[in-house]
Amino acid sequence: MPLILDSPPPSPPRSLPESFSEEALRRKELHAADVVVVGAGIFGTAIAITLARQSRSVILLEKSLKEPDRIVGELLQPGGVEALEKLGLRECLEEIDAIVVKGYDVIYYGQEVEIPYPKNAVEDGRRPEGRSFHHGRFIRRLREVAIKEPNITVVETTVTTTVASSWTGQVLGVESLTHGDKDFYFGTLTIIADGYASKFRKEYISQQPVSKSKFWGLELIDADLPKPGHGHVVLGDGAPVLLYQIGTRETRALIDVPEGLPSASTANGGIKGHLRNTVLPSLPKSVQSSFKIALDEGKLRSMPNSFLPPSRNRVPGMVLLGDAMNMRHPLTGGGMTVALNDVVLLRELLSLEIVPDLGNTKLVIKQMKTFHWRRKNLTSVINVLAQALYSLFAANDPQLRALQLGCFRYFQLGGSCVDGPVGLLAGIIRRPIVLFYHFFSVALLSIWLTFSEAPLWKLPMTLLESILIFYKACVVIFPFIGSELRS
Repeated sequence: MPLILDSPPPSPPRSLPESFSEEALRRKELHAADVVVVGAGIFGTAIAITLARQSRSVILLEKSLKEPDRIVGELLQPGGVEALEKLGLRECLEEIDAIVVKGYDVIYYGQEVEIPYPKNAVEDGRRPEGRSFHHGRFIRRLREVAIKEPNITVVETTVTTTVASSWTGQVLGVESLTHGDKDFYFGTLTIIADGYASKFRKEYISQQPVSKSKFWGLELIDADLPKPGHGHVVLGDGAPVLLYQIGTRETRALIDVPEGLPSASTANGGIKGHLRNTVLPSLPKSVQSSFKIALDEGKLRSMPNSFLPPSRNRVPGMVLLGDAMNMRHPLTGGGMTVALNDVVLLRELLSLEIVPDLGNTKLVIKQMKTFHWRRKNLTSVINVLAQALYSLFAANDPQLRALQLGCFRYFQLGGSCVDGPVGLLAGIIRRPIVLFYHFFSVALLSIWLTFSEAPLWKLPMTLLESILIFYKACVVIFPFIGSELRS
């Protein structure tokens, strides 16, 4: 039999309501519930808790309940912290040695500009704050809350396939394996949230992830960061490097390595050779010693940097959500913010008042269409911003390098030139038009810098270069905007 984790009885002991006893027994013995959630990651665990607190009976399935050890999903933007509070899950940031994040520090060829989160963005007038932490510790805390929920049964089992009606095609639940034994779990609604490497994505949506680079991660000990309490973005001749604390003593270094990078070839010493010969000299002097020690210890790990535009859910009885449905480059740390805000929106759209019966598949599909479009005020901003910023920060041609310089100079202007972009990145400003405005302001500043630094006799070439810069800006952003407009 699969490992089933039921909630401990309340203390002091008391008799459970009859309806609870029946539902708990139904989940444990019949493996049936209102909702079956596949994947106990950030999204899966949060949606399971949220639906359970709306008096839904929930089975949460996860292939391994061990504390995960990943190198991304470690920075929660202020918009994600706010969503966590709305869901009543702020406690999950406690007792995990989480670090307060106040903003960013962008380092461009040794020049620094601080980008704090904007003032007056929260009700009491304070600057908002994010949190960074060990990913696995945050997951563990979420799962601890889920296990204590009386309406949730957590099961450690490996889901292998969905189960659907041969007559209607409606998904009825899932088939799984536990220690080689086949089992089944049935739900009125099945939520698939099995992450970036989803085994169900190809079956249910036409779009698939595109990955052109990997993040290689190191854990630095006692690193001396230029601005503690800030995420650091290091820009130079290569792709960007991220540095941020994940604990009192631990700092994460994420190095973006595009496919086919010559300096990372076998002839040049592979990834370690690239990190030692190209990346290490470009880092702030104060960080280099701890980076070298971590590199010498050899504890390198990698994750693909994927882009997957969002898709509408149209399958009766099942929805595909979280990273299984939508991903963006992790450069801006927006993934968890998107996931938790999606849960906040679904809490409203799938509430008992609006959808009393999750078996009403037409109504659920209608609500998922509403979800697809309403989430875009936030998610389209984070998705497009992540992809566009990565294109600029990993500049590999003259026009992109001009835009990269323009972006840095734009940040140096301060005021709204900082508050607007970082408000978008933080998940606080949820207006796509603001992103459009700031992106093309950067493009125009890049053109102005090109003109101001060129001698008069080069005017014809400068005009041509300016046209190419503006064209490149359009080529960068409009395909991502288009991907958000598709249904």
